[in-house]
Amino acid sequence: MEKTRKPFNVKLFYRRTCLIIYDIISIVLASYLAILARYEFHVDTIPQYFMRPIEMFLPVNILLTLLIFYFFRLYSSLWAFAGETELQNIVLSCLLSTLVDGIGMQFFKAATHQAVPKSYHLFYMFFLVTCIFASRFSYRFFRSLKHKQKNKKNLISVMVIGAGEAGNVIIKEIVNSNFSTMVIKCVIDDDKGKWGRYIQGIKVAGGRDKIVECADIYDVDEIIVALPSASRAEIKEILEICKDTNCKLRSLPGMYQLVNGEVNVSKLRAVEVEDLLGRDPISVDIDSILGYVQGKVILVTGGGGSIGSELCRQIANHKPKKLIIVDIYENSVYDIQQELKQKYPNLDLVVLIASVRNTNRMNFIFSKYRPHIVYHAAAHKHVPLMEDSPTEAIKNNVFGTFKTAQAAAMSGVQRFVMISTDKAVNPTNIMGASKRICEMIIQTFDKHYDTEFVAVRFGNVLGSNGSVIPLFRKQIAAGGPVTVTHPDIIRYFMTIPEAVSLVLQAGAYARGGEIFVLDMGEPVKILTLAENLIKLSGYRVGEDIKIEFTGLRPGEKLYEELLMEEEGMRDTANRMIHIGKPIELDEQEFFCQLKELKDECQVENSDIRPLIRKIVPTYHSQE
Repeated sequence: MEKTRKPFNVKLFYRRTCLIIYDIISIVLASYLAILARYEFHVDTIPQYFMRPIEMFLPVNILLTLLIFYFFRLYSSLWAFAGETELQNIVLSCLLSTLVDGIGMQFFKAATHQAVPKSYHLFYMFFLVTCIFASRFSYRFFRSLKHKQKNKKNLISVMVIGAGEAGNVIIKEIVNSNFSTMVIKCVIDDDKGKWGRYIQGIKVAGGRDKIVECADIYDVDEIIVALPSASRAEIKEILEICKDTNCKLRSLPGMYQLVNGEVNVSKLRAVEVEDLLGRDPISVDIDSILGYVQGKVILVTGGGGSIGSELCRQIANHKPKKLIIVDIYENSVYDIQQELKQKYPNLDLVVLIASVRNTNRMNFIFSKYRPHIVYHAAAHKHVPLMEDSPTEAIKNNVFGTFKTAQAAAMSGVQRFVMISTDKAVNPTNIMGASKRICEMIIQTFDKHYDTEFVAVRFGNVLGSNGSVIPLFRKQIAAGGPVTVTHPDIIRYFMTIPEAVSLVLQAGAYARGGEIFVLDMGEPVKILTLAENLIKLSGYRVGEDIKIEFTGLRPGEKLYEELLMEEEGMRDTANRMIHIGKPIELDEQEFFCQLKELKDECQVENSDIRPLIRKIVPTYHSQE
C-alpha cells in the first residue's frame, strides 16, 4: 500500500532554517563573548594559546550543538505556547553543549597550558542560554503582545475572589493566555497573610470588605469566584456583597473540579440563583441507595423529563441490572437515551414509548420486564395549563398513576415511589389536587398489596422544565422585562440533583405508605430571585432590566405548604428528610368517587371541580 506523502511545508522549513542560522550565530557569539568577558573585553590581553582551541573546535562544536538542540526538540516545539518544559530543555541542551565544548577543546590545547580559562565555561553557558532563550521566548512574548493589542478594545476587567490553589490556576491561565480578552485587576481573599502579596503579578488587595471598593477603583466588569471548597452559606455571603457592584459573576462549579485537576477557565460558569439560597446541598446515604438499586431492574416513568432524566442518570451510576425508561415524548427520552449510552456503554438500557394512561400497554411492559423498583415521575405539572384542561390533568396524573400502580402491584414490584409536590397540600389548583389524589391512591394501595408504595413531596425545582428560573433567564437575555406574578409570592426551592437524591433516599427508607418530605429551609421570595438573577447577570434592576408584576395566575397561591395539619411529621435517619403521617380515609367511598371522577372526565364539557372538592376536602379552587 502506497503511503500518502505529506505536502512540503514551506513556512515551517523557513522558520527552522532561520532558527538554525540564528543558533549558529549564537554559538559563535557565545564562544567569543565567553573569552572576551573573561578578559573584560580587552582583546589585546587574550593569549593566543586560549584562542586557538576555541577557533579550531568551533566548527565541530557548532555541528554537535545543533544535533543536541535537535535532540531536545528546540526545532519542533510550538514556541507560541512555550512553558516550563521548553525552558528546561533549553537549559539542559546548553549545559550539554558546554560539556561537549569543554571536552572537545582539550584536543587542541597547547602542551603547556590548559585549553581555556575555567571561567570560560560559565560565561559560554550563560551567553548561549541567553541567546537561545531570547530567540524562542521572544516569539511568544511578541505574539502575546500582538494579540493583546488586537483585543485591547474588548478587554474585560476581572476581579478574582480566592487566592488559593483554584484561584492561582485560573489567574495563571488568564495571564498566560494569548487569546483571552480578560485582564485581572486584583485578587480578593480573606486570609490576612496574603494581603499585599502578589499572585502571577496580580496584587491581593484585601478581604471581602474590599470587593465593592476595588470593583469601583479598578473599574471591574466581571468577578470570578474561585472558592470551590467554600460552603453554600459562605458563597451566599460573598455573592450578596458582589450584587452591589453591578458586575457579571462567574464561579467554579465545586470542589470535585479541584480534586480531579479540572480547574480551568472553561470550567467557569455563570453564578446561578441556587448559589444564593444559602443552604448546603442535601446529603444522602449513598451506600444505602447503592444497596437497593444495584443489581435490580428499575423502571422510571416520565424518564425524559427534568426530574425523570436526572433519576435515570443517578440510577445508571449505581449499577442496576436493567434500566427501563418509559415516556410518551420521544424527543426528550431520545436525548437521555443517547446520553446514558455514551456515558454507560455497559448499561442494559431499555427505552419505551408509552402512555401511563394506556392500561394494556402498561400491563404489557410490567409483565414483560418485571421491574423490582418503579419511580413514577410521569405527570402533567404546569399549573395554569392544567387549570384550562382539568380533565387532562386528572386523566394523566390520577388515572395514569392508578393504572401504573396497579400494573406494578400485579407484577410483584417490590417498591413504588411516586413523585408528588408541595402543591398537593391544601391545593388551590387542579394540578395540586390531582397530586393529592395520587398520594391517596398510593397510601390506599399500600394497605392491600405486597408492594411498598410511597410518595415523595418536594417544592419547586430550580431549572426544571416549566420552572420560573429558565423563564427569567430568557427574559433577561431578551433585555427584559422580567415578569413576576406578585411582589409577595414565596416558594420553597431545591436543585434537581437534590430532588432526585431525596427520591432515591426515600426508596431506601420505604416501608410502605409514607409521604416523604424534604426540609428545604426558608422559603424564598420570587421577587428576590428575579432581582438577584438580574444583578448576577451584570445588570441593574429597574434601569437595565425592569420587573413587571402580572398578577397571580389561575390556580396559583402566594405561598406553598409542605404538610397538612392532620399529617404531623416524624424524622428519619437523614435530618433533612421527614415523613408525613398517613391520613385515614374511607376506602370504599374513595374508590366510588374515583369511578365517578373517571366517568365525568369522559365528558369533556363537564365541570369536575365540585367532585374533586369532595375527594380532596382541602382543595379550594380560586373561582
